[in-house]
Amino acid sequence: MIIIERTEDIEKPFHKAVVTIGNFDGVHIGHQSLFHQVVQKAEAIGGTSIAITFEPHPLRVLTKDQQPPLITLYEQKKELIATTDLDALICLPFTPEFATISARAFIEDLLIGRIGMQAIIVGQDYSFGRHREGDIELLQTLGAELNYDVIVADWITAAHGSKGRISSTRIRKLVMDGRLSEARQLLGRHYQIRGTVIEGRNRGGKLLGFPTANIQLHDELCPKTGIYAVTIDLEGQMLQGVANIGYSPTFDDHVFTVEVHILDFEADIYGRKIKVNFLKRIRDEIKFNSLDALSSQIRKDIEVARNLFKA
Repeated sequence: MIIIERTEDIEKPFHKAVVTIGNFDGVHIGHQSLFHQVVQKAEAIGGTSIAITFEPHPLRVLTKDQQPPLITLYEQKKELIATTDLDALICLPFTPEFATISARAFIEDLLIGRIGMQAIIVGQDYSFGRHREGDIELLQTLGAELNYDVIVADWITAAHGSKGRISSTRIRKLVMDGRLSEARQLLGRHYQIRGTVIEGRNRGGKLLGFPTANIQLHDELCPKTGIYAVTIDLEGQMLQGVANIGYSPTFDDHVFTVEVHILDFEADIYGRKIKVNFLKRIRDEIKFNSLDALSSQIRKDIEVARNLFKA
């Protein structure tokens, strides 16, 4: 896949470009369906399949109070889209100046003139241009005038009986509610956070007998406080573990942490990058009367997690 992060780097229009446009936060199965349709259309006309997105998220530029945490930051979004069969990903820098471009200029000058669009595939609620003045009707009107195809994709639903439209907003709420199994159905993968392993408070191993990796988060969206069964991608090494998200109420210090006990693992990993995939929430975070009671519960949590990994 070609990744282009500046419009100036598009040396000439792509051959028969078939595009889809969106923020694609989460790169969920709805987005993946759009990408698949773009690839199919491009193959049918002998063209180039392209996804177009924005950085930063337009809400970060246009509003001060409507800035929900992102499901996938830009680097992960790029990685996920790069795993598809699309030919190219174009990331348009979203600035206040870019936001003033009219809907017609966006289509005529950028999509057709610079990118070479011959077909566009979008969701049913797509809007574009200055003040979101462009909609499906305008897109189709301009399509008839400027000679490009407009395909409006149907909403898709998740497997396993999940009802309702798949959206980033819905996934975000599921993650924040700790409903990671449901989020997985809509994402098509386990929800993942990323960070760097930093020095913690040296309590897991010394006091409880279960050493933990304390994570400095890079992501914005963190699951609900509690205990989770997780898998860990440690720079390509796949491991299993139990994560604790919360405030360690037994120690009563009110400091928010994300800690992971990696099963059957003893290496020093301070300073290393880590990715944590959330399989299932095991329980709420609880205040225990003693460290022995906490240690006993951790043993039970680990056993629950091991059984989940075997399933």
